[in-house]
Amino acid sequence: MDRLSRLLEAALFAASRPVTLDELRRLDPEAGAQDLQAGLTALRLRYDEGGHGIELAELADGWQILTRPELAEALAQAHLVDRPRKLSTAAMETLALIAYRQPVGRAEIEEVRGVAADGVLRLLQERGLVGVVGRGEGLGRPLQYGTTPLFLELLGLKALDGLPRVDELAVELTPPAAETPEGA
Repeated sequence: MDRLSRLLEAALFAASRPVTLDELRRLDPEAGAQDLQAGLTALRLRYDEGGHGIELAELADGWQILTRPELAEALAQAHLVDRPRKLSTAAMETLALIAYRQPVGRAEIEEVRGVAADGVLRLLQERGLVGVVGRGEGLGRPLQYGTTPLFLELLGLKALDGLPRVDELAVELTPPAAETPEGA
């Protein structure tokens, strides 16, 4: 393994979050974007082909070394990793609404959900999952909310276009038709 690949591996191993290409470029200012990309690709292949318990993932505008998904549950059961705190149903609904409609204002969130959103928005901001991304054009120029890179990181996504399409999420809410006995 060459020096640049070793530097990349060490930096990604030490980081607790995805590291951007700009940050990785600081490791070796003489390395170009193609060199970095080649080093990351070589590292990814090494982990994939070597049967390692870790993988190199591109997510949230950066790169991170992660435990392979099929091994994560065993680590969690052995209490070797901290699991993120779960979100309430209200927080998940609000987060999904923001993810799919961003930028979105509090009034629109409340209109869709039918309840006040102040507390849930505050919680999601405290956890770093959403943030203020601008101001609306309406009366009082209301705050507009959007998701953060941490949101992408926790979902294991590179970008928002990795979210499932809304039509893929449709759930049939009507009960199945009752079966009638033959000859009735």
